[in-house]
Amino acid sequence: MLVLSRFPGDSIRIGDDIVITVIEVRGDKVRLGIDAPQNIAVHRQEVYEAVQREFRKEG
Repeated sequence: MLVLSRFPGDSIRIGDDIVITVIEVRGDKVRLGIDAPQNIAVHRQEVYEAVQREFRKEG
């Protein structure tokens, strides 16, 4: 796992077309902005896990 330190306003790139920007750091909470193509699914981990559970139930 790559671990980076960034400041608000700083960004990182994943590949050519995904940009993650630190919007705000407040206490122990970090707000991120994610710019990705529409064909790339972007979910919080807990949402992704819930979707996967539903797929397994239906499968």
